[in-house]
Amino acid sequence: MLKCSSYLAVSFALAWPCVSFAQIDFKVVDEQGQPLNEAVVFVKSPALQAKSQPLANVEMAQADRQFIPGVQVVTLNTSMTFPNQDDVRHHVYSFSPAKVFELELYTGTPDTPVVFDEVGIVELGCNIHDSMLAWVLVNDTPVFAKTNDTGAVVFNDLMPSAYTLEVWHKNFPYGAPYEAFTVTAEELKSTHTLQLKTKGVSF
Repeated sequence: MLKCSSYLAVSFALAWPCVSFAQIDFKVVDEQGQPLNEAVVFVKSPALQAKSQPLANVEMAQADRQFIPGVQVVTLNTSMTFPNQDDVRHHVYSFSPAKVFELELYTGTPDTPVVFDEVGIVELGCNIHDSMLAWVLVNDTPVFAKTNDTGAVVFNDLMPSAYTLEVWHKNFPYGAPYEAFTVTAEELKSTHTLQLKTKGVSF
């Protein structure tokens, strides 16, 4: 499915006055070749990264003593609020290298949002309720999506080109980075399988 006009086509119009954009398909599998549901795939190139902007109105709430959503994906320098919708106080924190912060015991919404200003994986917890766990995935590309239950993910309106792909799954061990792949334009002519090397992702 080829197009010569789309939101990405507008972005690239100055560099490529009329180029073909396509649907690009990936499949993510674990180290044993089993499809992975809810893996997050980022597509990166210098042109895409140059178009990345912070997202607006992003929040991660606490309700029923859990983070909602459990995984939040944001672009670099996005500000995020952490509204507490429970009738108990929470103490949200992260010791991850990409963002160290604490929101000490509070109800309602803290006045100052948290700015995620470094690419990486930020694991969140609550110092009061140990079962509460969530992740903020920070990246410098505006193009990302989650796989479905067959491990498939589709990106529409991308220019056939070489890309760096970064993949993450919530079952990665603590501190594990994004797993990176490089793909060529030729490889993108058909569904390209990304097999993770990180062990123990599927149970």
